[in-house]
Amino acid sequence: LRARRAGAAFISSCLAVSATILTAGVALFPFLMPSSTHPDQGLTIWDASSSARTLFIMLCAVVVILPVVLAYTAWVFHVLKGRITLEEIRRHTGVY
Repeated sequence: LRARRAGAAFISSCLAVSATILTAGVALFPFLMPSSTHPDQGLTIWDASSSARTLFIMLCAVVVILPVVLAYTAWVFHVLKGRITLEEIRRHTGVY
């Protein structure tokens, strides 16, 4: 950070966390939650997955809802853009 490379530090941190999660996933495959008492009764990827119909319904819901959420988020950022000063906060005491 002293070299002013915050972006490289952030990317390195993200890669380290991703590599840790990936390593755990590869080590546990195909189990999501292994059983400590009965190894053959752990929760596998195939047991935890939904049916094709459920996945399709969820896909349709995401296609409809995600653009609404993104549009609302963009609108909120547009409305609330700009810095607020301490003087503005003190001047409008009833708002906060």
